[in-house]
Amino acid sequence: MGNISSDVIRGYNDTIILYLLLDKPSYGYEISKQIKNLSEEKYIIKETTLYSAFTRMEKNGYVESFSSEENGGKRRTYYRITEDGRNYYREKCAEWHLIKEVVEKFVREE
Repeated sequence: MGNISSDVIRGYNDTIILYLLLDKPSYGYEISKQIKNLSEEKYIIKETTLYSAFTRMEKNGYVESFSSEENGGKRRTYYRITEDGRNYYREKCAEWHLIKEVVEKFVREE
């Protein structure tokens, strides 16, 4: 079994990203690193996928971005989850449990 196809997981990119923002704001590179590590390298999110998710979620009010200056003067864009984002995350988790329950009825271990 190789990596997870981006088509399969696409509907859950927002959920994955929001999960990583539940406790503290973060930025793109750090989030992509965490996804890679937590998935044990089974899912590596493309940079374009990540940033289009940020753009979409910001437009929907699930995250807000802010700039912060790092040591050495480099500006970095951080994202923080909003209350609407937390509600959306909970909805997506409930949806996932339902999807898993349905799909498992059609998965045969051979």
